[in-house]
Amino acid sequence: MAMALKIRGFVESEGRILERDELEAMLFADPRQILDCGGEFFLQWDGCMARDHLGIVPGDCPPGSLIGRGRTLGQIVPPASAMDLGEAIQEAVRLRATEGVVAMSGGVDSALVACLARRPCVAVGLGGSHDLRRAAEVAGLLGLSLERVEIDAKEIEGALARVLPAIPEANPVDASIATTLYFVARFAGENGYRRVLAGQGADELFAGYARYLESETLEEDLERDFQRLAVQLQRDQAVASLHATCFSLPYLDLRVVNAARSIPAREKVKGQVRKAPLREVACRFMPREVACYQKKAMQYGSGVWREIQRLARRRGHASSVQSYLDSLAKDGGAVAED
Repeated sequence: MAMALKIRGFVESEGRILERDELEAMLFADPRQILDCGGEFFLQWDGCMARDHLGIVPGDCPPGSLIGRGRTLGQIVPPASAMDLGEAIQEAVRLRATEGVVAMSGGVDSALVACLARRPCVAVGLGGSHDLRRAAEVAGLLGLSLERVEIDAKEIEGALARVLPAIPEANPVDASIATTLYFVARFAGENGYRRVLAGQGADELFAGYARYLESETLEEDLERDFQRLAVQLQRDQAVASLHATCFSLPYLDLRVVNAARSIPAREKVKGQVRKAPLREVACRFMPREVACYQKKAMQYGSGVWREIQRLARRRGHASSVQSYLDSLAKDGGAVAED
């Protein structure tokens, strides 16, 4: 009897995406062959489950696990050939650029993915927001197709009400990021894209957060933040699933992770320049003004955070966005009439 193989995402071996029939034949012959495979995937077949090394794709087993008949059969750790950072990023994007749309904000993370992928791009933000303007400028410079999705401020509370029950931690930072991503995922889902290429992971690998500028324990801070990515992935993919799509993350390809983590932390922040190694790579493919531009985080650049603050004040929570979120969650996502 043929296996009923269910596949989310893609599986690759030595830089080649496996076709469905190849994957079925491999898993039927010896399920443990999946232990050496890369990609972003969750698989179910014949009482077995397998999930990619970092758990990019949501699934019912732990990241990097092969489960058969209720017991662990092995850990998925694909061999990653040594590459320099530029080669690793190119390969990671190539594997993911067979379909999908790129989430573009105009910063170096998304701009480099978009430049290499040459896929349609989408930018979201309130009217007049920084990210809509910047993404349009970058897309023009790089010759990319861009859809600008202007968020109606009236939609934000409804989006919040949907994301709060879905995400693991309903604090102001996570809620505002999730709400911004909600509109990216909605565009993708409505336009038939099953995959959204995005730049998550770059800040943790290359020291992108402003707090790293003052850190005296940068190596430890980067490691701690990298380990916390699992919670962020859960948040982002939960939002994507609301619209039947999935975020695909080239910077969390194991080749890129290994190349990035081989670079000493002190080389990732040079003076006041964060993500220095990534910017050096980006300069090979785009104008320096794009590669070296330092932008705000998406929840600020899109205008979503400011609108959430405004909503909190209007709903009687002027001193605490958290109390507003708690109230909205407590009410079961019921949105008050204006």
